[in-house]
This record gives sequence, structure tokens and C-alpha cells, in this order.
Amino acid sequence: MFDRDRWREIFEAIGKNKLRTFLSGFTVALGILIFTILLGMGNGLLNSFLSSFVDDAQNIIFIRGGNTSKAYKGFQENRRIRFKNEDFEFIKSNYIGQVEFATPRIYRNSQAKYKKESGSYSIRAVHPDHQYLEKTIMMKGRYLNEEDVNERTKNIVIGRLVEKDLFKNENALGKMLNVEGIQYKIVGVFQDSGGDNEERIIYIPYKTVQLLYGNNEYLDQINISYNMAMSTEQAIAFANQIEDDLKEKFKVAPDDQSAVRVRSFAEDIKETMVILGGIYFIIFIVGIGTLISGVIGIGNIMTFSIKERTKELGIRKALGASPRSIIAMVLQESILITSVAGYLGLVLGILALKLIGNNLEEFFILNPRVETGVIIVATITLILAGLMAGYIPARRAAKIKPIIALRDE
Repeated sequence: MFDRDRWREIFEAIGKNKLRTFLSGFTVALGILIFTILLGMGNGLLNSFLSSFVDDAQNIIFIRGGNTSKAYKGFQENRRIRFKNEDFEFIKSNYIGQVEFATPRIYRNSQAKYKKESGSYSIRAVHPDHQYLEKTIMMKGRYLNEEDVNERTKNIVIGRLVEKDLFKNENALGKMLNVEGIQYKIVGVFQDSGGDNEERIIYIPYKTVQLLYGNNEYLDQINISYNMAMSTEQAIAFANQIEDDLKEKFKVAPDDQSAVRVRSFAEDIKETMVILGGIYFIIFIVGIGTLISGVIGIGNIMTFSIKERTKELGIRKALGASPRSIIAMVLQESILITSVAGYLGLVLGILALKLIGNNLEEFFILNPRVETGVIIVATITLILAGLMAGYIPARRAAKIKPIIALRDE
């Protein structure tokens, strides 16, 4: 492998066939370059999809009410479906073991004031389980608890940017915040990976909001997370079951798609994985096709090289060179061309992905890159491709008879 004379002979053979060697190597390099960029783009699409889960649990199910689109069992169409606390309790009690966390949501936009500072912020009235569904990270104090909900306390949790906006350099924990003329005590400050908008939210116990802003039990939305032991198919079936049960509870036609809307992230995951699976399959076919073209090109160059060196190889055999040494020399040359060209294409592909960076984020391609594992597999593939490309020409070279070779002109 490290025989200096053999390496000199290999480079001399390559030097005699510069154009053919370049064209064959170019085919391999181009194939690996295209494969690397396409694979990076596929990973970029996957990263873009996964980024939507950055501030929400991956096993979440959203349940919303709407208006009926058809009459059913004596009820008129265009009837509004509004959830209440009893519906939230119905979901928690009916699916024990299947539901992991559950919370209602009530939405409001309110003016908040502290001393001379004020601002308009989103209010979310929630259950303590909301912390786990939203992946809320507490920076100071605590999140809302069951006592806050049951006792209808005026305790609130504010986002990091709410504290920054209104309290400037003060610590907001324990301070009173005026929200629509009502004084609330701040028991916690949180941060969220979802961005600035998610950190300009104020969380209030949902029963407190119901009491103070309407004295009712209405809910805007119910969110739950399903047991992670469920497969994707089981999770989708579970979401469909919830939708069917709620339609029956509210006397909604089974085929009415607008009255009760249940959406599971599991459906999004399944659809996205099907699309990505198709993209990765196309990438694989393109990569294999271009690599095969390169292997064929390398095989051809090795065949021509051996024909031109027939006399030389015959002399080698006449002087005692074994068929194994002839095969090893040809394979070494083939692996060298394939590996160098392949790695050149791989490096150029990785550099191209780095230059692209997040410039294609508007096309849902986020941080396109190729994993280290892929580079390792590419290394092995290139070595195997070099062996395949040189094996048949090497066998032919090993079978050359010295007598015939010496007669070759």
C-alpha cells in the first residue's frame, strides 16, 4: 500500500491519461456534489418542520369549537359550538391513561400597567398543565398551580419581555401588575423558545378570568397531550375518537367538519414524513445514479489504461510479479481517483450548504447540512465504489500472459 515505486507508477499512468482521468473524476465529484446539496436541502426541510415544535410539545392535540354546517337531530345549521369547563373535565375523565396533560385556553388582549409604563399584551387563561404543553421555562418564581385555579386567585405569570418592557431594571417577582384596572400579583417570570411574541404573554388561572370577565364557564380552546407510548397511527386514531365523541356530545352530524375541529401534531408528523420520505428517496436515486455513472467512467479509464500498458504488465509478470500484486496496483489506482474526486465533491457540497445557511428560510429550508454519519458512510461508499470500478480491469490485467503481452505493439 505504501510502496513508493507503485505510487510513482500510478501517478505516471494517471499523467498519461489526464483528460480521461479528469472526466471520470469530474463525474464522480459532480455526483457527490449534487447528492450532498440535495441531502442538505432535505435535512433543511426537516429542520424547518421540527422548528415548529420548538415551543410546543410534539404530542399535542388542539381541540376547537366552530359553527355547524348542517342541521342534525332537530338542531339548526350554523349553531355555534362553545366548550365549557364540563367539556374539559369530560376529556380528562374519559381518556384516563391516554391523556398526559390537559389545559383549556381563554384568549384576551389587555392593557397592562406598572407605574408610568404600560403596554398591550396577550392574555392566556390556562390550567397549570399548560406549562408542559407549551414547554414554558421558568426564570423566576413559579408557574400557576391547582390552588390558583380552584381558589380563583389573582396570581399571574408574565413573560421575560413583559418584565423588560414594564419593569425595566426592577425585579417583577412579587410586584403588583394592573391589568384592565385589576391588580394581579406576579408569582413567576418565564422564557419561551418560540420567540418574542411568546415572551410577551401573561398567564392567568382560567377560572379567575371566567369569574372576573363574564362570570361564565366558557372556553376558547382545549389542548391536550397524548401518551407518548402511542404510535403515530394510534395518536391519529385517538384524535379522531375525541372528535367523534365530542360531536356525539354536542349533537353534531358525523360528517360535519366545521363544528368540532381536532388537530393532532401526529397528523402533521405523518404527512411531513411521507413527503420527506419521497424527497429522500429521490435524493438516494439521484445519488446512486450519479455514483454509478462515475464508477462506470472510472472502470473505462482503467480499462484503457491497462490496454495501453499491456506490454508493461506482461514484462512485470515475466519478471515474477504475481496476479495479486497486479490486481492490487490497479485497484489502488482506481480507489485513489474515486476517493479524491468524491471527497472534492463532498467538500464543495458542504461548503455550498454553509454558504446557503438560512438564506432559504422563506422556502422552508432551515439550516441545511449533512450529518457526520453521512460523511462516514460516504467515505466507505467511495472506497467500495473505487474497488468496484477497478476490479474487472484488474482481473483482466492479472490474466495477461507475458508471451502475448511482449508481442503487443
